[in-house]
Formats: sequence, structure tokens, C-alpha cells
Amino acid sequence: MTNKYLTVTALTKYIKRKLDMDPHLRDIWLKGEISNFKLHSRGHMYLTIKDDQARINAVMFAGNNRFLKFKPEDGMKVLIRGEISVFEATGQYQLYIQQMEPDGIGSLYLAFEQLKDKLRKQGYFDEQYKKQIPDIPEHIAVITSPTGAAVRDIISTIKRRYPVAQVTVLPVLVQGVNAATSITRALKKANELGLFDVIILGRGGGSIEELWSFNEEIVAEAIFHSKIPIISAVGHETDVTISDYVADLRAPTPTGAAELAVPSQFELIDRVSKMKQSLNSLIGMTLKYHRGKLEQMVNSYAFRYPEQLIRQKEQQLDKNKERMERSFQHEFNKKTDRLSNYKTRLITQHPKRRFEQATKALNQLMKQNNQIMTQYVEKQSNQLTRQLDKLTLLNPLEIMKRGFAIPYTSIGEIIRTTTQVNARDQISINLRDGILDCEVLEIKETNNG
Repeated sequence: MTNKYLTVTALTKYIKRKLDMDPHLRDIWLKGEISNFKLHSRGHMYLTIKDDQARINAVMFAGNNRFLKFKPEDGMKVLIRGEISVFEATGQYQLYIQQMEPDGIGSLYLAFEQLKDKLRKQGYFDEQYKKQIPDIPEHIAVITSPTGAAVRDIISTIKRRYPVAQVTVLPVLVQGVNAATSITRALKKANELGLFDVIILGRGGGSIEELWSFNEEIVAEAIFHSKIPIISAVGHETDVTISDYVADLRAPTPTGAAELAVPSQFELIDRVSKMKQSLNSLIGMTLKYHRGKLEQMVNSYAFRYPEQLIRQKEQQLDKNKERMERSFQHEFNKKTDRLSNYKTRLITQHPKRRFEQATKALNQLMKQNNQIMTQYVEKQSNQLTRQLDKLTLLNPLEIMKRGFAIPYTSIGEIIRTTTQVNARDQISINLRDGILDCEVLEIKETNNG
């Protein structure tokens, strides 16, 4: 009977496993109100999410809540993404929060992040495409609302810092459904006019909905493709829009944009003053140097005693002329000797002379060759004669001339011994002048040593 009973731990583990395996509870999108919010010393957030009829305990660990762009508070309505599981120690199910946004701007925030990620992948934010803001612009275009405080701050700041700059306001809508189209049209118009050195694009602060026209993709594209450098000045320092990422330079405020667009006249005056002092000092030093050179020339020997200097130079000219003539004669003789050497070498190496030498050498070689061939033929003839003499001595015909004969068996073998024939065998005897056909009558063996 006791085996039917479960422990609390086993039951809790079973329920937790069931919840963890349910795919519908692994990715929960929840909307509710925060209550009982508590920030633990380790960074974890514990809270309750409720609506009018129910509540659920939730936790958001430090690894996830460090990315929040706001501070959760009791009573704040939020949009949450997370998963459901069981906390085994208490047996309670709770929500583990992965993402959380304030309700009301969640959809705009999501659209902002999606567009920012898209444009980043397309390279709209890359530094290599950022254009240089001119140091001293002559004509500035201000694209903003003509009635807002931003345009007044920009114009007053430019007039205060650099009053010689020309400012042209291109009025646009800065919020509402038509604002993005108005801003895009003004940016294209400024580029078409070709009058401006830099563009200030911006407006005053506001909510994310009020600033949303500066988060539109068509505005980002117009900024990116602008040939004129653009300074973005949208909202306050804490406000960040897509235009800020795409623009060539971001200013924290409209006033800051004006300060970045033009130099300070007082700084320029101070710089010019310092440059003037440096120039005067350089001019003074240059004049002093050349005045000293002039005095040195006036006091030189050439100006005080010109006749003596001329005589001295004439003598020096005569010496130089003699030295040049000697050098010329020496060089002439040297060249003549070299030419003579070349002529001698040319005669020696002339093709006709070389042909005669080659012909003489050829004749000598042919004479040597004939001598060698004659000696070789004589040597071979003598050797042939000796061989013929040897062959003559060994020739059977010669032997037979001296009275000898050569006996053959009936089958044509030379008879060298009595064992080759028998009595009554027919044999042939070759003599010098003919052949005798004979019959063996008797065989007598003798010892001839």
C-alpha cells in the first residue's frame, strides 16, 4: 500500500517536467502590470505580473535584465516575453522573463530595432561612408520646423559663433503621418540646389511617437544618399533615432549641432591674431637675414675694389684658358693614340687577313692529312702482304706443288689416319694437276713418331 504514495519532491518534479515539455509554455508573450517589484543585491528582479482577475510570480535574472532601457516600477504596464516553469523549492509555477518593454511603445520599439538591424547589415552606419564636415562652411541648410524652438536655437547659435555664414531654413513637418515624406523631400531639394556646404537636420525633444518620423526608412535612405554632409540633431541628448546613426555626425541637441557646424568667431580671431604674430615674426627674421646679406655684399671686396677684382679675374681667366688648352691637347693626343690602336687592331683583325691565315692553316692541315693517309695506306698494305704470305704458306695447293697429295674418303673427308679406311674402300687422291680414284688394297701401320 505504501508504494502508491508519492513524495512531494517526486510530484513536484513530475509537474515541472510536464510544464517544461509543453511547447506552448516555452515561449510566452504576456501583457500585464508590475507589482511587488524587488531588485535583489545580485541583480535579479523579482516581481508579480497581474491584471484585473489574476496574477503570476515572475523573475528576471541579471543576465537578461542588464539589457533593459528602462527601470521597472510598481504599477508600470509592460510587455513580456518568457517561459513558464516550476520553482521546486516552493512548488509554485512562475514566469521566467527573457525580454520586457514598457507597454504603449513596444511595437514602435520593436520596429525601431528591426529597422536599425536591417540598415546596419546594409552598411548604412559604417564609418567609411561618413562625409567630412567642412571646417568653415559658407552656406548652411537647416531642415526643421520653422515654428519650433530648435530653429531659433540653431540660427541664434550660428549668428553668435560665426555671423558671416549664410543660413537657409527649409521648413518641414517634424511629426505626424506626413513628416517623413516632408523631410525626405527637403533633403533631396537641398542636394538638387547645390548651394549648401552642410545640412543640419533636427527638431526639439519629445516622446518616441513624436520623434518617429526620424526613424522612418525613407528618411534614413535620403540621409545616406545625400552628397552634402548632414549633422543630425534630433531631441535631447538621451534621444536616439535612426537618423542619428545614418547621419555623418550626431549632435546631442540642436544648439550642439550649430556649434559643430560652424567655428567660433572668437576662436578664429584668436587664431588669426596668433598667425599674424607668427607671420610678423617670420617677416622680421627674413628681413633681418636679407639685410645682413645685403650689408655683407656692400662691404665685400668686389664692391670696394672692382678694378682690382676685374684684373684678378682676367688673370684667372688666362690661367683657366691655358689649363683648358692643355687639357684639350692632352685629351686630343689620348684620343689619337686610341684611334691608332683601333686601326692597328682593325688591320690585324681584317677579314681578308683572317681568310688568308685560315687558308694557310687549311692547306697545312690537308698536307698533314695526306701524309697521315699515305703512311696509313703503306702500313695497311705491308700488313696485307704479310697476311697473304701466311695464307700462301698454308694453302694446300701450294703444298701439292711441292709433290704432296691430299687423300679423301668416299664421303669427302680428309684421311688423316689408317683407322678412317678399310681394305677395298674407294678413296680419292687430289694432286696438283688432277684427282686419282683408288681402291685400298692393304693397310700397313707404321710408327712415324
